[in-house]
Amino acid sequence: MGEISSDVIRGYNDTMILSILIKEPSYGYEISKQIKQITEEKYIIKETTLYSAFTRMEKNGYIESFVADPDPEGNGKKRTYYRVTDSGKDFYREKCEEWELTKEVVERFIEKQD
Repeated sequence: MGEISSDVIRGYNDTMILSILIKEPSYGYEISKQIKQITEEKYIIKETTLYSAFTRMEKNGYIESFVADPDPEGNGKKRTYYRVTDSGKDFYREKCEEWELTKEVVERFIEKQD
């Protein structure tokens, strides 16, 4: 089947990113790598898409950024990490409920072809 079009999945980029960040704070490259792995490379999020999602979600108060060194010894390059806020957790739950309804509605129009 190949890759999923970004147009199809656009409304759920934030949801996918939040699902990863709910587990633990992370940074851009690691999040894109996880999305690629979790989807078995059926969806590869573009860097511009990812960073515009960060900007939008931070502006909406769903995530917050902080700078940290990934190396516990302090020898690494500092990175911008993101973590989910309580408002972000609420938004994530709403989007999950919305997805269930969306899936239910769309599936009524999808015919299995033999």
